[in-house]
Amino acid sequence: MLEQFKEKFVSPEVAAKAVRSGDWVDYGFGGGFPELMDRALAARKGEVTDVKIRGGLVIRPRIEVVEQDPEQSSFSYYSWHIGDYERRLQSQGLVKFMPMILRFLPDLYRFHIKVDVAFVPVSRPDDRGYCGLGISNYAWRVIFENARTVVFEINERLPTLQGVDGSHRVHLSEADYIVEGEHEPLPVRGYKAPSSTDIQIAKNVVAEIPDGAVLSLGVGGVPFTVAQMLAESGLSDLGCHTGTISDAFLALHRAGKLTNRRKEIDAGRSTWNLAMGSQELYDWIAAEPQLFRPGDVDYVHSPERMAKMSNFISINGGVQLDLTGQENAETAGTRQLSGTGGQLDFLEGAYRSKGGKGFICVNSSRVTKDGERKSNIVPFISGGSTVSAPRTMIQYVATEYGVVKLSGLTLRERAQAMISIAHPDFRDELAEYAQENFK
Repeated sequence: MLEQFKEKFVSPEVAAKAVRSGDWVDYGFGGGFPELMDRALAARKGEVTDVKIRGGLVIRPRIEVVEQDPEQSSFSYYSWHIGDYERRLQSQGLVKFMPMILRFLPDLYRFHIKVDVAFVPVSRPDDRGYCGLGISNYAWRVIFENARTVVFEINERLPTLQGVDGSHRVHLSEADYIVEGEHEPLPVRGYKAPSSTDIQIAKNVVAEIPDGAVLSLGVGGVPFTVAQMLAESGLSDLGCHTGTISDAFLALHRAGKLTNRRKEIDAGRSTWNLAMGSQELYDWIAAEPQLFRPGDVDYVHSPERMAKMSNFISINGGVQLDLTGQENAETAGTRQLSGTGGQLDFLEGAYRSKGGKGFICVNSSRVTKDGERKSNIVPFISGGSTVSAPRTMIQYVATEYGVVKLSGLTLRERAQAMISIAHPDFRDELAEYAQENFK
């Protein structure tokens, strides 16, 4: 059957000719990355002008259109969410950041922005011409259905799962061009050993999690430490409905804790939009596809869907919070560190869930390069920094000094709660500010 698509198979260099000056080109999100098409497009430097590339959360070590054209004479790179590699480019002015909330991204592509060419990484096709979306479902279907030209890049290293109900698959007939070739190993992301503070925060959060909880875990040290503790705990029948599935969930699976048995939706399966972690994580996804329900942003990031599951628990990190509960999750002053991403989606889902809890986890303080200790709980979010989540969306805050619930509290009560989990060195000055401003 694949013979009928033979004419669509071209070299990356031929497919890259579909990009015209002035085009918007989409690369996708997360660990799935169109490396062959990126290289071929970069080789067209000087042939085209004003080509704008969109991507985000890039964890591979390079983007060729950026590396080969630092003068931006042909290409400009735009990011929805600053990843590890993109962060290193910021000081050079080579990344343009676009704020967004992830659950709104599909509607941005449907109604508000244009895409000319989509470079879609896919797995090897089966004998019927169906491919999986590998480790990055993202909003790919919405994007390529609105694109002028669609290029499928077959990556032989991607897991071939297509979703139990086809939620993670595309068909070769949907592409204008298909390219293939040898790829580098999939990009991996690891974790640093948890600090004593991370461990204490995780202990505080784990004490709040019930049997049968459905987990959404952010990618970071505290969520991973929470998962390791849950793996060693007496809890059972935990579930997964998360934006990014990571080694945290692999640890729970290996401990026999991740059964998904009590989920009212997708029972027996872990639900996710992106996969990001070790090669062992990708191997697990490839070896046991029946355990997963990968889905697009519209499905996975829907607070309405999360609300239908009991005991939905969302755990994410933050940069700083103020005394009313406003959270900065993504900037250091005006420097963009990451993005809002899906944090608001899962906080809202937890709010709506019966027994649900949404946690923002943050170290109470930090020590600067100069050895000065500064509080991460501040009187107010300072000018230049971003309010990623409004105070009305924050339910629980956890530091190494405890957990407080802010929902339902007055401004003064919120301030008192936040001061109780601040670093002791800063409690007096925070209390003085609260006394003066929340009368």
